[in-house]
Amino acid sequence: MIPRLTFPRPLLRRRRLWRPFDNVFICGSLGVAGLLCLAEAAGRLGFVSTVQFPLASTVLRTAAGLAADPEFLLDVGLTFAGWALGLLLTVALAVPAGLLLGSVPAIERALRPLIEFLRPIPSVALIPLAAFVFTERLDMKVAIIVYASTWPILINTMYGLKEVDPLAKETLRAFGFGHLAVLLRVSLPSTAPFIATGIRVAATIALILAISTELLAGGSDGIGAFIILAGSSPDGLTLTVAATVWAGLLGIATNGAFVWAERRLFHWHPGTRR
Repeated sequence: MIPRLTFPRPLLRRRRLWRPFDNVFICGSLGVAGLLCLAEAAGRLGFVSTVQFPLASTVLRTAAGLAADPEFLLDVGLTFAGWALGLLLTVALAVPAGLLLGSVPAIERALRPLIEFLRPIPSVALIPLAAFVFTERLDMKVAIIVYASTWPILINTMYGLKEVDPLAKETLRAFGFGHLAVLLRVSLPSTAPFIATGIRVAATIALILAISTELLAGGSDGIGAFIILAGSSPDGLTLTVAATVWAGLLGIATNGAFVWAERRLFHWHPGTRR
């Protein structure tokens, strides 16, 4: 008979007490709250000049006011419109390209040098070039997003195809299924979690590039344009930091939404159980 392990009551009580702190959201919220308190204290005590950086409470109050500002909300909507369009085009192009490159080794070997040449080029460095090529700001924004977001989806798709169980593919071929049927019935479902991870990473990159394009290429709409115009207002520093905080919060919300979708759709995959 296997002996049953028993724990002292104080130890069990301590475990129940600390169990809520195992939650990532709770720990993250406590970390952010602690950082804000330290920033507030540093400004109040004079360790940091409030002329160079406003108090955390002032920034949060201004950020809360932006949530009810119609002009700012319109800019957020325009940024997300370019983000969504660029991400949809990226998925439509990168997933089939990744499936093709991952399924046909000869094409992958032929295009590998070009991919390795283009992939390390900083996307932000291409914004001035895109400004000369595209006359419409939305077209330029979408083009930069597609270029920058293609790589994580493409590479993840190719990597996912290499992780497909070869026995499952050979079993279908033994029953007379062709290459297309094997791709649709085995390879694509097995690669789907890897594609989803690539899309999640690409979504964050797309949002960064959308705001960066608005900042560097000019224009009159979007979060980046709002940040530039905020710098010329009387309370420019506080307004700029508050808008930047919103950009970060939108990035966190976007990533969180994709993580939630991954766990819902691919709950059977070990990589989503985190």
